[in-house]
Amino acid sequence: MKLVDLFNDFLNDTVNLNQTRVTDLEKSIEAIKGAVKGSDWRPKIQSWAPQGSWAHKTIIKPVDQGEFDADLLVFVHPVDGWEAADYIEELYDAFRENGTYKDKVKRWSHCVTITYANDRKIDVAPCVVNRVGTRLEVCNRVQNEFERSEPIQYTDWLTEKNGYSGSNSFRKVTRLIKYLRDIKTRFTCSSVLLTTMLGYRISSADKDSEAFADTPTALKTVFGRLDDWLQANNAKPTVSNPFLLDENFAEGWTDDQYSNFRDKIHAYREWIDEAYDEEDRNESIAKWRRVFGDEFAGSVDIDEGKSISKMAVAKLKESVSAAALFAGDLVDAVKSYGPRALPVGFNKRPYMKAPKWKKAKTGTFPIYVRAALYQSKGYNKLRDVQPLEPVPAGRWLEFSAVTSQGLPPSTQEFSVEWRVTNTDEAAFAARALRGDFYPSQGGQTRFEALEYRGVHLVEAFVIRKRDDALVAQSEAFRVLIE
Repeated sequence: MKLVDLFNDFLNDTVNLNQTRVTDLEKSIEAIKGAVKGSDWRPKIQSWAPQGSWAHKTIIKPVDQGEFDADLLVFVHPVDGWEAADYIEELYDAFRENGTYKDKVKRWSHCVTITYANDRKIDVAPCVVNRVGTRLEVCNRVQNEFERSEPIQYTDWLTEKNGYSGSNSFRKVTRLIKYLRDIKTRFTCSSVLLTTMLGYRISSADKDSEAFADTPTALKTVFGRLDDWLQANNAKPTVSNPFLLDENFAEGWTDDQYSNFRDKIHAYREWIDEAYDEEDRNESIAKWRRVFGDEFAGSVDIDEGKSISKMAVAKLKESVSAAALFAGDLVDAVKSYGPRALPVGFNKRPYMKAPKWKKAKTGTFPIYVRAALYQSKGYNKLRDVQPLEPVPAGRWLEFSAVTSQGLPPSTQEFSVEWRVTNTDEAAFAARALRGDFYPSQGGQTRFEALEYRGVHLVEAFVIRKRDDALVAQSEAFRVLIE
Protein backbone atom coordinates (compact mmCIF):
# COMPACT_ATOMS: atom_id res chain seq x y z
CA MET A 1 0.00 0.00 0.00
CA LYS A 2 1.33 3.41 -0.92
CA LEU A 3 0.27 5.37 2.20
CA VAL A 4 1.05 8.68 0.50
CA ASP A 5 -0.13 10.85 3.38
CA LEU A 6 1.97 8.92 5.89
CA PHE A 7 5.01 9.33 3.65
CA ASN A 8 4.42 13.08 3.49
CA ASP A 9 4.18 13.24 7.28
CA PHE A 10 7.31 11.11 7.65
CA LEU A 11 9.30 13.38 5.38
CA ASN A 12 8.07 16.56 7.04
CA ASP A 13 8.33 15.39 10.65
CA THR A 14 11.34 13.05 10.64
CA VAL A 15 13.47 13.11 7.50
CA ASN A 16 13.63 16.70 6.28
CA LEU A 17 15.84 19.23 8.00
CA ASN A 18 13.45 21.34 10.08
CA GLN A 19 12.87 24.96 9.14
CA THR A 20 14.40 26.34 12.35
CA ARG A 21 17.74 24.75 11.53
CA VAL A 22 17.50 25.90 7.92
CA THR A 23 16.93 29.48 9.10
CA ASP A 24 19.86 29.26 11.52
CA LEU A 25 22.04 27.86 8.73
CA GLU A 26 21.17 30.75 6.42
CA LYS A 27 22.01 33.28 9.16
CA SER A 28 25.34 31.57 9.81
CA ILE A 29 26.17 31.58 6.10
CA GLU A 30 25.61 35.32 5.86
CA ALA A 31 27.77 35.89 8.92
CA ILE A 32 30.57 33.76 7.43
CA LYS A 33 30.41 35.70 4.17
CA GLY A 34 30.69 38.96 6.09
CA ALA A 35 33.64 37.68 8.11
CA VAL A 36 35.55 36.61 5.00
CA LYS A 37 34.82 39.85 3.15
CA GLY A 38 36.00 41.85 6.16
CA SER A 39 39.19 39.86 6.61
CA ASP A 40 42.66 40.22 5.05
CA TRP A 41 42.17 37.13 2.86
CA ARG A 42 43.69 38.25 -0.42
CA PRO A 43 41.63 36.57 -3.20
CA LYS A 44 39.06 38.72 -4.96
CA ILE A 45 35.66 37.10 -4.39
CA GLN A 46 33.49 36.64 -7.46
CA SER A 47 30.49 34.91 -5.88
CA TRP A 48 29.25 32.37 -3.34
CA ALA A 49 27.17 29.23 -3.90
CA PRO A 50 25.82 26.38 -1.83
CA GLN A 51 27.25 22.96 -2.61
CA GLY A 52 26.47 19.35 -1.77
CA SER A 53 23.18 18.18 -0.30
CA TRP A 54 22.24 21.71 0.73
CA ALA A 55 22.49 22.91 -2.88
CA HIS A 56 20.85 19.76 -4.19
CA LYS A 57 18.00 20.08 -1.66
CA THR A 58 18.57 16.53 -0.46
CA ILE A 59 19.85 17.46 3.00
CA ILE A 60 18.27 15.50 5.86
CA LYS A 61 17.96 15.82 9.60
CA PRO A 62 20.69 13.86 11.42
CA VAL A 63 19.19 10.60 12.67
CA ASP A 64 21.04 10.97 15.98
CA GLN A 65 19.86 14.58 16.39
CA GLY A 66 23.52 15.64 16.14
CA GLU A 67 25.31 17.96 13.75
CA PHE A 68 24.46 18.24 10.07
CA ASP A 69 26.86 19.36 7.33
CA ALA A 70 26.45 22.12 4.77
CA ASP A 71 28.91 23.06 2.05
CA LEU A 72 29.62 26.59 0.86
CA LEU A 73 31.74 27.43 -2.19
CA VAL A 74 33.51 30.75 -2.49
CA PHE A 75 34.45 31.48 -6.12
CA VAL A 76 37.61 33.61 -6.31
CA HIS A 77 39.99 34.98 -8.91
CA PRO A 78 43.52 33.58 -8.84
CA VAL A 79 46.20 35.26 -6.75
CA ASP A 80 49.59 35.68 -8.41
CA GLY A 81 52.16 33.38 -6.88
CA TRP A 82 49.71 31.36 -4.79
CA GLU A 83 49.74 27.59 -4.87
CA ALA A 84 46.66 25.46 -4.20
CA ALA A 85 47.46 25.00 -0.50
CA ASP A 86 47.71 28.75 0.05
CA TYR A 87 44.01 29.32 -0.57
CA ILE A 88 43.10 26.93 2.24
CA GLU A 89 45.87 27.92 4.63
CA GLU A 90 45.24 31.64 4.29
CA LEU A 91 41.47 31.21 4.66
CA TYR A 92 42.08 29.16 7.80
CA ASP A 93 44.30 31.91 9.19
CA ALA A 94 41.64 34.53 8.42
CA PHE A 95 39.09 32.64 10.51
CA ARG A 96 41.66 32.05 13.27
CA GLU A 97 42.15 35.82 13.52
CA ASN A 98 38.40 36.38 13.97
CA GLY A 99 37.23 36.28 17.58
CA THR A 100 33.92 34.65 16.63
CA TYR A 101 35.45 31.76 14.71
CA LYS A 102 38.95 31.20 16.08
CA ASP A 103 37.83 28.32 18.32
CA LYS A 104 35.35 26.91 15.81
CA VAL A 105 37.55 26.46 12.73
CA LYS A 106 39.49 23.45 11.43
CA ARG A 107 41.21 22.87 8.10
CA TRP A 108 40.98 19.82 5.88
CA SER A 109 42.22 18.82 2.44
CA HIS A 110 39.75 20.91 0.40
CA CYS A 111 38.06 23.27 2.87
CA VAL A 112 37.95 24.86 6.25
CA THR A 113 35.13 23.87 8.59
CA ILE A 114 33.22 26.03 11.05
CA THR A 115 31.60 23.89 13.75
CA TYR A 116 28.60 25.04 15.77
CA ALA A 117 28.59 22.54 18.62
CA ASN A 118 25.77 19.99 18.60
CA ASP A 119 24.04 21.66 15.67
CA ARG A 120 25.85 22.10 12.35
CA LYS A 121 29.12 22.21 10.46
CA ILE A 122 29.73 24.51 7.53
CA ASP A 123 32.51 23.62 5.10
CA VAL A 124 33.88 26.64 3.24
CA ALA A 125 35.76 25.62 0.09
CA PRO A 126 37.61 28.02 -2.24
CA CYS A 127 37.00 27.47 -5.96
CA VAL A 128 39.43 29.30 -8.24
CA VAL A 129 37.96 30.77 -11.44
CA ASN A 130 39.80 31.06 -14.77
CA ARG A 131 43.27 30.20 -13.51
CA VAL A 132 43.61 28.05 -16.62
CA GLY A 133 41.29 29.15 -19.42
CA THR A 134 37.69 29.08 -18.17
CA ARG A 135 38.19 26.20 -15.76
CA LEU A 136 36.83 26.01 -12.23
CA GLU A 137 39.25 24.42 -9.75
CA VAL A 138 39.01 23.44 -6.11
CA CYS A 139 42.16 23.36 -3.99
CA ASN A 140 43.73 20.23 -2.54
CA ARG A 141 45.81 21.44 0.42
CA VAL A 142 47.34 18.04 1.18
CA GLN A 143 48.53 17.37 -2.37
CA ASN A 144 49.00 21.08 -3.08
CA GLU A 145 47.17 20.65 -6.37
CA PHE A 146 44.38 22.38 -8.22
CA GLU A 147 41.58 19.99 -9.20
CA ARG A 148 39.07 20.69 -11.92
CA SER A 149 35.47 20.90 -10.73
CA GLU A 150 32.03 21.58 -12.20
CA PRO A 151 29.83 22.11 -9.13
CA ILE A 152 27.25 24.35 -10.79
CA GLN A 153 26.73 22.02 -13.75
CA TYR A 154 26.43 19.03 -11.42
CA THR A 155 23.77 20.81 -9.35
CA ASP A 156 21.93 21.77 -12.54
CA TRP A 157 22.06 18.11 -13.65
CA LEU A 158 20.37 16.98 -10.45
CA THR A 159 17.79 19.76 -10.79
CA GLU A 160 17.04 18.48 -14.29
CA LYS A 161 16.60 14.93 -12.98
CA ASN A 162 14.26 16.20 -10.31
CA GLY A 163 12.21 17.96 -12.98
CA TYR A 164 11.84 14.71 -14.94
CA SER A 165 10.59 12.91 -11.84
CA GLY A 166 7.85 15.46 -11.11
CA SER A 167 6.48 16.64 -7.75
CA ASN A 168 10.01 16.98 -6.34
CA SER A 169 10.13 13.17 -6.30
CA PHE A 170 13.83 12.71 -6.98
CA ARG A 171 14.79 14.89 -4.03
CA LYS A 172 12.29 13.19 -1.74
CA VAL A 173 13.45 9.73 -2.77
CA THR A 174 17.10 10.69 -2.28
CA ARG A 175 16.34 11.97 1.22
CA LEU A 176 14.49 8.77 2.06
CA ILE A 177 17.34 6.57 0.86
CA LYS A 178 19.92 8.66 2.72
CA TYR A 179 17.77 8.30 5.84
CA LEU A 180 17.62 4.53 5.26
CA ARG A 181 21.43 4.46 4.97
CA ASP A 182 21.86 6.40 8.20
CA ILE A 183 19.39 4.49 10.38
CA LYS A 184 20.38 1.02 9.15
CA THR A 185 24.17 1.67 9.07
CA ARG A 186 24.46 -1.56 7.09
CA PHE A 187 26.30 -0.19 4.06
CA THR A 188 28.91 2.43 3.19
CA CYS A 189 28.14 4.96 0.48
CA SER A 190 29.01 8.66 0.37
CA SER A 191 26.21 11.09 -0.33
CA VAL A 192 27.66 12.29 -3.64
CA LEU A 193 28.10 8.71 -4.85
CA LEU A 194 24.60 7.72 -3.76
CA THR A 195 22.98 10.81 -5.23
CA THR A 196 24.80 10.35 -8.54
CA MET A 197 23.80 6.69 -8.87
CA LEU A 198 20.18 7.65 -8.22
CA GLY A 199 20.38 10.51 -10.70
CA TYR A 200 21.52 8.15 -13.44
CA ARG A 201 18.39 6.06 -12.87
CA ILE A 202 16.11 8.86 -14.16
CA SER A 203 15.78 10.14 -17.73
CA SER A 204 13.67 12.52 -19.78
CA ALA A 205 11.39 9.57 -20.68
CA ASP A 206 10.16 9.58 -17.07
CA LYS A 207 8.49 12.96 -17.33
CA ASP A 208 4.77 12.63 -16.44
CA SER A 209 5.23 8.86 -16.04
CA GLU A 210 3.01 6.79 -13.72
CA ALA A 211 6.25 5.35 -12.35
CA PHE A 212 6.64 8.67 -10.50
CA ALA A 213 2.99 9.29 -9.65
CA ASP A 214 3.73 9.90 -5.94
CA THR A 215 6.55 9.55 -3.42
CA PRO A 216 6.24 5.84 -2.52
CA THR A 217 5.79 4.92 -6.19
CA ALA A 218 8.87 6.96 -7.13
CA LEU A 219 10.80 5.28 -4.32
CA LYS A 220 9.81 1.83 -5.57
CA THR A 221 10.73 2.79 -9.13
CA VAL A 222 14.14 4.30 -8.41
CA PHE A 223 15.11 1.67 -5.87
CA GLY A 224 14.13 -1.10 -8.26
CA ARG A 225 16.17 0.43 -11.08
CA LEU A 226 19.16 0.85 -8.77
CA ASP A 227 18.93 -2.80 -7.72
CA ASP A 228 18.58 -3.99 -11.32
CA TRP A 229 21.71 -2.03 -12.29
CA LEU A 230 23.69 -3.31 -9.31
CA GLN A 231 22.69 -6.93 -9.97
CA ALA A 232 23.91 -6.55 -13.54
CA ASN A 233 27.33 -5.45 -12.21
CA ASN A 234 29.05 -8.15 -10.17
CA ALA A 235 32.21 -6.08 -9.97
CA LYS A 236 32.38 -2.48 -8.79
CA PRO A 237 31.31 -0.22 -11.68
CA THR A 238 32.47 3.27 -12.53
CA VAL A 239 30.17 6.08 -11.40
CA SER A 240 31.37 9.10 -13.33
CA ASN A 241 30.72 12.73 -12.64
CA PRO A 242 28.33 13.52 -15.53
CA PHE A 243 30.42 16.58 -16.47
CA LEU A 244 33.91 15.31 -15.59
CA LEU A 245 33.94 11.78 -16.91
CA ASP A 246 37.45 11.10 -15.62
CA GLU A 247 36.20 11.72 -12.04
CA ASN A 248 34.93 8.41 -10.63
CA PHE A 249 32.85 8.88 -7.49
CA ALA A 250 33.07 5.12 -6.79
CA GLU A 251 36.86 5.15 -6.68
CA GLY A 252 36.93 5.27 -2.88
CA TRP A 253 34.76 2.17 -2.52
CA THR A 254 36.53 -1.08 -1.73
CA ASP A 255 35.38 -4.22 -3.49
CA ASP A 256 33.97 -5.54 -0.23
CA GLN A 257 32.06 -2.32 0.41
CA TYR A 258 30.55 -2.48 -3.06
CA SER A 259 29.57 -6.12 -2.68
CA ASN A 260 27.91 -5.41 0.65
CA PHE A 261 26.09 -2.37 -0.79
CA ARG A 262 24.84 -4.49 -3.69
CA ASP A 263 23.52 -7.19 -1.34
CA LYS A 264 21.84 -4.75 1.04
CA ILE A 265 20.12 -2.78 -1.71
CA HIS A 266 18.77 -6.07 -3.11
CA ALA A 267 17.35 -7.04 0.30
CA TYR A 268 15.82 -3.60 0.91
CA ARG A 269 14.33 -3.61 -2.59
CA GLU A 270 12.40 -6.77 -1.67
CA TRP A 271 11.19 -5.15 1.56
CA ILE A 272 10.05 -2.02 -0.29
CA ASP A 273 8.19 -4.07 -2.90
CA GLU A 274 6.47 -6.12 -0.18
CA ALA A 275 5.39 -3.01 1.73
CA TYR A 276 4.15 -1.30 -1.43
CA ASP A 277 2.21 -4.36 -2.65
CA GLU A 278 0.68 -5.22 0.75
CA GLU A 279 -3.07 -4.56 0.60
CA ASP A 280 -3.76 -4.52 4.35
CA ARG A 281 -3.07 -1.04 5.72
CA ASN A 282 -1.74 -2.09 9.12
CA GLU A 283 0.39 -4.85 7.64
CA SER A 284 1.74 -2.36 5.09
CA ILE A 285 2.67 0.08 7.85
CA ALA A 286 4.54 -2.69 9.65
CA LYS A 287 6.41 -3.57 6.48
CA TRP A 288 7.33 0.04 5.74
CA ARG A 289 8.66 0.23 9.29
CA ARG A 290 10.90 -2.72 8.55
CA VAL A 291 12.45 -0.40 5.94
CA PHE A 292 12.45 2.95 7.75
CA GLY A 293 12.16 2.14 11.45
CA ASP A 294 9.54 2.93 14.06
CA GLU A 295 9.43 6.66 13.29
CA PHE A 296 7.44 5.89 10.16
CA ALA A 297 3.71 6.47 10.88
CA GLY A 298 4.53 6.96 14.56
CA SER A 299 1.23 8.70 15.33
CA VAL A 300 -0.70 5.65 14.16
CA ASP A 301 0.54 3.68 17.18
CA ILE A 302 -0.99 6.20 19.54
CA ASP A 303 -4.32 6.39 17.76
CA GLU A 304 -4.88 2.69 17.18
CA GLY A 305 -3.12 1.33 20.25
CA LYS A 306 -4.96 3.54 22.68
CA SER A 307 -8.47 3.54 21.28
CA ILE A 308 -9.07 0.02 19.95
CA SER A 309 -11.77 -0.60 22.59
CA LYS A 310 -13.67 2.55 21.71
CA MET A 311 -13.45 1.89 17.98
CA ALA A 312 -14.46 -1.75 18.33
CA VAL A 313 -17.40 -1.06 20.65
CA ALA A 314 -18.66 1.73 18.39
CA LYS A 315 -18.64 -0.62 15.40
CA LEU A 316 -20.27 -3.36 17.45
CA LYS A 317 -23.18 -1.06 18.31
CA GLU A 318 -23.62 -0.24 14.63
CA SER A 319 -23.70 -3.87 13.48
CA VAL A 320 -25.40 -5.69 16.39
CA SER A 321 -28.80 -4.31 17.34
CA ALA A 322 -28.72 -5.93 20.77
CA ALA A 323 -25.56 -3.99 21.59
CA ALA A 324 -27.07 -0.54 21.18
CA LEU A 325 -27.01 0.16 24.93
CA PHE A 326 -23.76 -1.70 25.63
CA ALA A 327 -21.53 0.33 27.97
CA GLY A 328 -18.46 -1.86 28.54
CA ASP A 329 -15.03 -2.07 26.90
CA LEU A 330 -13.68 -4.56 24.38
CA VAL A 331 -13.09 -7.26 27.00
CA ASP A 332 -16.72 -7.01 28.12
CA ALA A 333 -17.87 -7.00 24.50
CA VAL A 334 -15.98 -10.19 23.63
CA LYS A 335 -17.31 -11.91 26.76
CA SER A 336 -20.85 -10.93 25.79
CA TYR A 337 -20.79 -11.28 22.01
CA GLY A 338 -17.80 -13.50 21.24
CA PRO A 339 -15.30 -13.00 18.40
CA ARG A 340 -17.72 -10.89 16.34
CA ALA A 341 -17.03 -8.05 18.77
CA LEU A 342 -13.52 -7.76 17.35
CA PRO A 343 -13.17 -5.41 14.38
CA VAL A 344 -12.09 -6.68 10.98
CA GLY A 345 -8.30 -6.72 10.78
CA PHE A 346 -7.85 -6.82 14.55
CA ASN A 347 -5.02 -9.36 14.21
CA LYS A 348 -2.88 -6.85 12.32
CA ARG A 349 -1.82 -3.85 14.37
CA PRO A 350 0.28 -1.13 12.69
CA TYR A 351 2.97 -1.27 15.37
CA MET A 352 3.65 -4.97 14.82
CA LYS A 353 7.18 -5.65 13.60
CA ALA A 354 7.27 -7.22 10.15
CA PRO A 355 9.08 -10.57 9.89
CA LYS A 356 12.74 -10.11 8.92
CA TRP A 357 13.14 -13.59 7.42
CA LYS A 358 12.63 -14.51 3.79
CA LYS A 359 9.71 -16.85 3.19
CA ALA A 360 10.90 -20.34 2.29
CA LYS A 361 9.96 -21.55 -1.18
CA THR A 362 9.99 -25.21 -0.14
CA GLY A 363 9.66 -27.20 3.06
CA THR A 364 6.83 -25.13 4.56
CA PHE A 365 4.25 -26.60 6.93
CA PRO A 366 1.39 -25.40 9.20
CA ILE A 367 2.09 -24.42 12.80
CA TYR A 368 -0.34 -23.85 15.68
CA VAL A 369 -0.18 -22.16 19.07
CA ARG A 370 -1.35 -23.86 22.27
CA ALA A 371 -1.58 -22.12 25.64
CA ALA A 372 -1.62 -23.20 29.28
CA LEU A 373 -2.34 -21.10 32.39
CA TYR A 374 0.13 -21.19 35.28
CA GLN A 375 -0.01 -19.81 38.81
CA SER A 376 3.49 -18.40 38.33
CA LYS A 377 6.17 -18.70 35.66
CA GLY A 378 6.79 -22.42 35.17
CA TYR A 379 5.03 -23.55 38.35
CA ASN A 380 1.60 -24.95 39.18
CA LYS A 381 -0.18 -25.44 35.88
CA LEU A 382 -3.85 -24.60 36.32
CA ARG A 383 -5.41 -25.54 32.96
CA ASP A 384 -5.17 -25.37 29.19
CA VAL A 385 -6.58 -22.17 27.67
CA GLN A 386 -8.44 -21.61 24.41
CA PRO A 387 -8.27 -18.38 22.33
CA LEU A 388 -10.42 -15.61 23.84
CA GLU A 389 -11.03 -17.65 27.01
CA PRO A 390 -10.89 -15.09 29.86
CA VAL A 391 -7.75 -15.32 32.01
CA PRO A 392 -6.97 -13.30 35.14
CA ALA A 393 -4.23 -10.70 35.41
CA GLY A 394 -1.34 -11.71 37.63
CA ARG A 395 -0.97 -15.23 36.21
CA TRP A 396 1.24 -16.59 33.42
CA LEU A 397 0.59 -18.26 30.09
CA GLU A 398 2.92 -20.76 28.50
CA PHE A 399 2.67 -20.78 24.71
CA SER A 400 3.76 -23.82 22.72
CA ALA A 401 4.31 -24.14 18.97
CA VAL A 402 3.09 -27.48 17.60
CA THR A 403 2.72 -29.07 14.18
CA SER A 404 -0.43 -30.76 12.87
CA GLN A 405 0.79 -33.91 14.65
CA GLY A 406 0.74 -32.04 17.96
CA LEU A 407 4.54 -32.08 18.31
CA PRO A 408 7.00 -29.19 18.48
CA PRO A 409 9.27 -28.58 15.48
CA SER A 410 12.71 -30.12 15.87
CA THR A 411 14.98 -27.87 17.92
CA GLN A 412 17.95 -29.08 15.86
CA GLU A 413 16.45 -27.95 12.59
CA PHE A 414 14.23 -25.03 13.60
CA SER A 415 13.99 -22.09 15.96
CA VAL A 416 10.71 -20.47 16.98
CA GLU A 417 10.31 -16.72 17.41
CA TRP A 418 7.20 -15.24 19.03
CA ARG A 419 5.52 -11.99 18.04
CA VAL A 420 3.74 -10.61 21.09
CA THR A 421 1.35 -7.69 20.58
CA ASN A 422 -0.40 -5.72 23.29
CA THR A 423 -3.42 -3.52 22.60
CA ASP A 424 -5.78 -1.13 24.31
CA GLU A 425 -5.75 1.60 26.92
CA ALA A 426 -4.18 -0.25 29.87
CA ALA A 427 -1.07 -1.23 27.90
CA PHE A 428 -0.91 2.20 26.28
CA ALA A 429 -1.13 3.98 29.64
CA ALA A 430 1.76 1.84 30.94
CA ARG A 431 3.78 2.57 27.77
CA ALA A 432 3.76 -1.17 27.16
CA LEU A 433 2.42 -1.41 23.62
CA ARG A 434 4.34 -4.28 22.08
CA GLY A 435 4.61 -5.88 18.68
CA ASP A 436 8.15 -7.19 18.59
CA PHE A 437 9.70 -10.65 18.25
CA TYR A 438 10.99 -12.67 21.17
CA PRO A 439 12.88 -16.00 21.29
CA SER A 440 11.63 -19.26 22.74
CA GLN A 441 12.64 -19.92 26.32
CA GLY A 442 13.22 -23.64 26.17
CA GLY A 443 12.13 -26.14 23.58
CA GLN A 444 9.69 -24.31 21.34
CA THR A 445 7.74 -22.52 24.10
CA ARG A 446 7.54 -19.09 25.70
CA PHE A 447 6.08 -17.76 28.96
CA GLU A 448 4.29 -14.42 29.09
CA ALA A 449 3.03 -12.57 32.17
CA LEU A 450 -0.64 -11.53 32.17
CA GLU A 451 -0.62 -7.84 33.06
CA TYR A 452 -2.87 -5.53 31.06
CA ARG A 453 -6.62 -5.75 30.59
CA GLY A 454 -7.45 -6.18 26.92
CA VAL A 455 -7.28 -8.56 23.99
CA HIS A 456 -3.69 -9.32 23.01
CA LEU A 457 -2.04 -11.39 20.28
CA VAL A 458 0.65 -14.07 20.25
CA GLU A 459 2.01 -15.65 17.04
CA ALA A 460 4.65 -18.31 16.37
CA PHE A 461 7.18 -18.01 13.53
CA VAL A 462 9.27 -21.07 12.65
CA ILE A 463 12.68 -20.37 11.11
CA ARG A 464 14.76 -23.04 9.42
CA LYS A 465 18.25 -22.76 10.88
CA ARG A 466 20.29 -23.84 7.86
CA ASP A 467 19.14 -20.97 5.63
CA ASP A 468 17.36 -18.61 8.04
CA ALA A 469 14.12 -19.02 6.07
CA LEU A 470 10.59 -18.67 7.43
CA VAL A 471 8.86 -22.02 6.96
CA ALA A 472 5.75 -21.55 9.13
CA GLN A 473 3.64 -18.78 10.69
CA SER A 474 0.72 -19.44 12.99
CA GLU A 475 -2.59 -17.68 13.21
CA ALA A 476 -2.70 -15.17 16.05
CA PHE A 477 -3.68 -16.66 19.42
CA ARG A 478 -5.99 -14.09 21.01
CA VAL A 479 -5.45 -13.66 24.73
CA LEU A 480 -8.28 -12.04 26.74
CA ILE A 481 -7.07 -10.63 30.07
CA GLU A 482 -9.79 -9.55 32.50
